[in-house]
Amino acid sequence: MVNQPDQSAQGEQKYPPLERIPQHVGIIMDGNGRWAKARGLPRTAGHRAGTENLRRVLRAAVEFGIPILTIYAFSTENWGRPSGEVQALLSILERVIDRELAELHAEGVCLRHIGHLERLPARLQQKVRDAIELTRNNRRLILNVAFDYGGRAELVDAIRRIIADGVPAEQVNEELVSRYLYTAELSDPDLIIRTSGEMRISNFLIWQGAYAEFYVTPTLWPDFDKDELYKALVEYNRRQRRFGLVPES
Repeated sequence: MVNQPDQSAQGEQKYPPLERIPQHVGIIMDGNGRWAKARGLPRTAGHRAGTENLRRVLRAAVEFGIPILTIYAFSTENWGRPSGEVQALLSILERVIDRELAELHAEGVCLRHIGHLERLPARLQQKVRDAIELTRNNRRLILNVAFDYGGRAELVDAIRRIIADGVPAEQVNEELVSRYLYTAELSDPDLIIRTSGEMRISNFLIWQGAYAEFYVTPTLWPDFDKDELYKALVEYNRRQRRFGLVPES
């Protein structure tokens, strides 16, 4: 159920309790560049606005009772963007850690990284590791930050480690593969949200999201707020999850 639902000025609940809250929500945070372009601003301004927005979405996720949130911050393909934009994104990540880590820790957020770290500057790598270590025992919200992440790369890494561990081919099954993914020990996403209206998964959680409910909104990520998250949860409650089966008559 939704924790502490907001009240409207008339005393009615703005966010009525929902029957089902997804245990794991993934968000493809898309539209920062278009948000900036519409305002005559550089793309980096859009990325900064999108980062600022993350704070309110995290707060809303906690209030709605979502225990696991995975955000797609930087893909393996994003390295191909202009170098100035890439450096700006790395700088934004570092500033977020410096500015937000203490508050996230105090609020009980457990930070995790999925993807590769080795291509990040050494100083930033250490800050990510320190943030993970500091918050590792927090349980109010698990926040997976997918940075230098790609679903195909994740599967390649899993296969390589399975081979390196000498697992016989006949022992390889879906459960074993899942244990070798970056999200091992976490439930698969129930709901994946994509902002900006694009109808594609963009190499995000392609194994884990096989049966996730997919929700697309035309709202650009910097404008995606608590109301928009609640709309996604309402739509999730309308869906009948069948996992490839058919309902009994």
